[in-house]
Amino acid sequence: MDATVPFDELLEAVAEKFRSAANFFKDAAVAISLEGRTLDESEERQVLDAITENSQLKVLCLMGRDEEKNIKFLGIQNNLTFQKDENCGQFYRGTLRDGQSIETEHSIVILGDVSKGCSVYSAKDIVVIGSLEGEAYAGATGNNHHFVVALDMNPEKLRIGDLHYIQPGKSSKWGLKPKSVPKIAYTYNGVVQVEPITKELLDNFTL
Repeated sequence: MDATVPFDELLEAVAEKFRSAANFFKDAAVAISLEGRTLDESEERQVLDAITENSQLKVLCLMGRDEEKNIKFLGIQNNLTFQKDENCGQFYRGTLRDGQSIETEHSIVILGDVSKGCSVYSAKDIVVIGSLEGEAYAGATGNNHHFVVALDMNPEKLRIGDLHYIQPGKSSKWGLKPKSVPKIAYTYNGVVQVEPITKELLDNFTL
């Protein structure tokens, strides 16, 4: 989370990104980790409000850097024990650059870009609310039944389970960059497919 961005602008950006991806996330239950910027309790609540008011996500808890010792339960201390299980995704706020990488055994949502030379490895699913220009490896334990989503999908390398994505040759006329649209990479008949995210695709999407 960029400490130089005014907080009001940060809230607007969070609201817009979750609003644009609301149909994809639907009503998933998640734990959220806010990185890169120190927030007081009031600011944390405002960020969480921006997320929940612009999506159907169910936020279970807000994690500190030490997930086991520094979990901040938001009004549900007596009703919830946080567990690292298959239903708990992770959030990372910030842009990966200068060769940075993330590795996790959980699904992960990155609120930022994955720059060239950077990489994300997840045993489950990867969602990039930004540009994916580095490497993404979902289903890193060898499971092909996972996916990668990005608002701007232009990876250096992309792999799901044991399957590598083979990018088509660039054929844009006049050398113009095609208009970026949210896309999803998934496996079908043993091949990694990358398609624009549409209502029809989401309605029929199965893994």
